[in-house]
Amino acid sequence: MSLRIGLTGGIGSGKSTVAKVFEVLGVPLYYADDAARSIMNNDPELREQIIAHFGADMYDHGILNRKKMGAIVFNDPEKLKLINSLVHPATIRDGERWMDRQTAPYAIKEAAIIFESGTQSQLDYVIGVSAPDALRIHRTMQRDKITREEVITRMNKQIQQKIKMMLCDFVIVNDEQNAVIPQVMQLHEQLLALAGAAVAAAR
Repeated sequence: MSLRIGLTGGIGSGKSTVAKVFEVLGVPLYYADDAARSIMNNDPELREQIIAHFGADMYDHGILNRKKMGAIVFNDPEKLKLINSLVHPATIRDGERWMDRQTAPYAIKEAAIIFESGTQSQLDYVIGVSAPDALRIHRTMQRDKITREEVITRMNKQIQQKIKMMLCDFVIVNDEQNAVIPQVMQLHEQLLALAGAAVAAAR
């Protein structure tokens, strides 16, 4: 069985960029956000729950309007808690099933809210990706086409980056000053060694 590795970071930290480097190295990757998006569109039971709580206009031609949903939940803590309570259990179950199928030395689950959702208990190690707040805000504004205030509101919904990084076993700095690829390569070798040690210990 593969070592189970989490990859996390605050909004705009660039964790997806780091994930792509691991993917190029042949590491299996599970993208929790992509999986959640697919589940919200394709799981009939979850769709019914979302429509019941948020209205049928959340879906345009069968596809969830994420911008409309984001405008609601990121400005209402109770609504955010509600959507998370609907989507997270389904995504966590899907991620567990995916992990169970992996045979590589280690596999990575990329998710923004590993600690917030309590799923670190299902993982062997967690990698954190950090970046300065100003850079995170800029990246997110560019990516999501939203205002600085909207980014800060979303950032405030997550565990503070400093605390999150302290909870991680490894940290990759993605500040556009330190090259990411050498950091990932070094960590890849460490994780392969840890996976090898785990296999030897299990014999």
